[in-house]
Amino acid sequence: MLSFIMFIVVLTEEVERQFRKLDASEYCRAMKILKQLQEHGDIVGTPLAGLWFFREKRINGKRLYYLAYPSLTGILIVAVSEKKSQQATIDRIIADIARYGQIIHDKLKEKVP
Repeated sequence: MLSFIMFIVVLTEEVERQFRKLDASEYCRAMKILKQLQEHGDIVGTPLAGLWFFREKRINGKRLYYLAYPSLTGILIVAVSEKKSQQATIDRIIADIARYGQIIHDKLKEKVP
């Protein structure tokens, strides 16, 4: 019998606002990526900044950034940015990594009955 664990994908409020600004093709691509993340979690995307749990996936000319928390079976989508602001976005995410850890813990507590 084949079984696998589905990851819970959570978007920050900032990312929810950014998703509303995506055009139709970008939004469709983003939804496909979210589905991949649910199914394969921490093995999707390119690792960033030497951190295996901090990854990105491309959406046409944009980047979708996320943090994987396999022990929680959770993925936190933390940003969408243009290629030109990639390094500034990465630096901001790294600076806020502890806050993001608290966000995913709080969000996943809400989802557990």
